[in-house]
Amino acid sequence: MTISASQVKDLRDQTGAGMMDCKAALTETGGDVEAAIDWLHKKGLAKAAKKSGRTAAEGLVGVATSGNKGAIVEVNSETDFVARNEQFQGLVREIAGAALTTGGGLEATAAAPLASTGKSVADSLTDAIATIGENMQLRRAAYVEVSDGIVASYVHNSVSDGLGKIGVLVGLASTGDKAKLAALGKQIAMHVAAAQPVAVRASEVDAAIVEREKAIFADQARQSGKPEAVIEKMIEGRIRKFFEEITLLAQAFVVNPDQTVQAAVDALAKEIGAPVEVTSFVRLVLGEGIEKEATDFAAEVAAAAGTK
Repeated sequence: MTISASQVKDLRDQTGAGMMDCKAALTETGGDVEAAIDWLHKKGLAKAAKKSGRTAAEGLVGVATSGNKGAIVEVNSETDFVARNEQFQGLVREIAGAALTTGGGLEATAAAPLASTGKSVADSLTDAIATIGENMQLRRAAYVEVSDGIVASYVHNSVSDGLGKIGVLVGLASTGDKAKLAALGKQIAMHVAAAQPVAVRASEVDAAIVEREKAIFADQARQSGKPEAVIEKMIEGRIRKFFEEITLLAQAFVVNPDQTVQAAVDALAKEIGAPVEVTSFVRLVLGEGIEKEATDFAAEVAAAAGTK
């Protein structure tokens, strides 16, 4: 009989098992959903569903680069202990490599095949949940590419090559010396990890953020009682300072605080005899924005011991 995509999806929603496993279960049981669920349980493939609702805020950020392109992913687990597991690390490293081949989109990366498992990233994670025993998820994936130049990376709090708690990609477009571009790119990526810029340049900052800051500065300035013309000048000055603090090229370079990042880029361009442009960057921090569930450790111990 023919198994429809909707049948596979319904079974996956109920069990948390991989798509191919769900299709196999339905095929083996002639489309009988209840029998298929039992089949998956017997194979140990449905137990991942019990874990899929648990908060996964630990894990790893993984990066992969190849010349003029780079990808970065965040794969979450429930505990830092799993992040130190070599099987999990290998999986995250492979997922980053898969993102490099797909252009880094979340859906495309989830659907990409892994050589080690012969399955998609999504299904490989489901299998890993059943094997390792914790909820895991591919939370974010991003990609940076330049037409000519390099994409540099940096990983902070590294646990293994290309894996850590904070990951950064930086694109440098130039026809100049790639080795020198890579050296500066690595330094800029380190800067991004530390300085947390929100955009490369002022023109790329979200207009809503700028307007909100202007309103705050205006309220503060008007409390001084100065004339409106003076207040406008005060606001302009504060906004310039604001851009210097949050835009990459205007920030003081962490490697040499006496110069801005833009000055360092200009110096390299002069040295290699070719224009250099920072095209974009991506900075991912593990667990950023995830609300971790508060737990009462003493209560958990008491419950495990059968006491109140």
